[in-house]
Amino acid sequence: MKILMPQLGETVAEGTIAAWHKKVGDKVEKDEILLDVETDKAAIEVPAPESGTITSIHVEENETVDVGVVLAIINGTDGDKADPVIAQAEIVTPTAIASQEPAKQTHQPTGVSQTPPVLKVVDPDKRLRLSPVVRRLLAEHKLDPHQITGSGRDGRITRNDVLAFAESGATAVSVTAQTATAPQPIATQSSDGERVPFDRVRRLTAEHMVRSKATSPHVFQATEVDFSSVDRARLGLRDSWKKDNGFSLTYLPFIARATCIAIRDFPRINASVDDESLVIHSSIHLSFAVALGLEGLVAPVIHNAGDLTVSGLARRIAELSARARDGSLGPDDLSGGTYTLSNNGSFGTLMTAPIINQPQVAILSVDAIKKQPVVIEGQDGDSIGVRPIGVLSQSFDHRAIDGAYSAAFLDRLRTLLEQRDWSSEF
Repeated sequence: MKILMPQLGETVAEGTIAAWHKKVGDKVEKDEILLDVETDKAAIEVPAPESGTITSIHVEENETVDVGVVLAIINGTDGDKADPVIAQAEIVTPTAIASQEPAKQTHQPTGVSQTPPVLKVVDPDKRLRLSPVVRRLLAEHKLDPHQITGSGRDGRITRNDVLAFAESGATAVSVTAQTATAPQPIATQSSDGERVPFDRVRRLTAEHMVRSKATSPHVFQATEVDFSSVDRARLGLRDSWKKDNGFSLTYLPFIARATCIAIRDFPRINASVDDESLVIHSSIHLSFAVALGLEGLVAPVIHNAGDLTVSGLARRIAELSARARDGSLGPDDLSGGTYTLSNNGSFGTLMTAPIINQPQVAILSVDAIKKQPVVIEGQDGDSIGVRPIGVLSQSFDHRAIDGAYSAAFLDRLRTLLEQRDWSSEF
């Protein structure tokens, strides 16, 4: 059976092999983890689809390949065992194959070690189809990819190629697959601290955040919201909701619902930048950030969130949050988001300027909601009252929208939360 690079979400076309947990000759059980695959959005574990023995591995660690490429073969068929060149040919572009016919004549007797011939013709366009990690490293080190010799399949430039080139002092070098090992961090000589290398999730989070800040001109706005109307519905249902559902009814699903309604009037908030165009999405796929302790964060997606009520959103948020923390999210759960909510309020934060979740154009931070004294305007004059007050903060991409548009969206969001009868959502 061929193990293919999986479709890591509907918008992801390639992935990087982060680590192999098995080697050729190893026996594996069905659903045992074979390898880790990384994209710019997530790290995914790929399980074995069946039990058997790994007969060949075709893509090495740190290589980036397209969806559908053959990564390995478990208990290969007779054709796979007799002709590994065919499997090799499936993972290169047609322009990189001078001729498949000579390759079919390279059979050797059974029991003799057989290595597929290296295909020398390199498609320059394929070589410069750079992974997100490589693009980020090139920009960070201000390097020209045309000066770097790629050690990946079809001559692709890998992460290790860039790091090796940068370590060499930007002197042209030829990095081979055998020598392209990542440089080890130099231990800090300190008596009062230690060096803690980033794990995969932390590294992916860091790379995504750095790229976002380098890509989008971030602008920050905030509005103060009185959550009294939300509390009338939320607190009235608090005990029965928790008894029926097993978790508390928080402010987040109310804010998510109000966000979806407000987007109907301000559709450019629910958009993505594609080259020099703004793609306005017809459906609202709401991402929300889930912290994984000290290991970074992920942003699972509630697909078609605009079709759900507060109660439906609350259940989806609880389900996806639990799956994020136990590591059972799938690729589709992490892809396709069109707008993101970042919820820091449980930690008591006052105001947060969140980083945009690329390629989206805006992200909303939900900070702490606390009782505060406020001025209440009435027909008989002003008075002082105690109300649950919180700040909603939005970062937006100034390439896509302007301050007035963002401010009007925030005002609509605030009005909905303060004036809507939320009891009708249950």
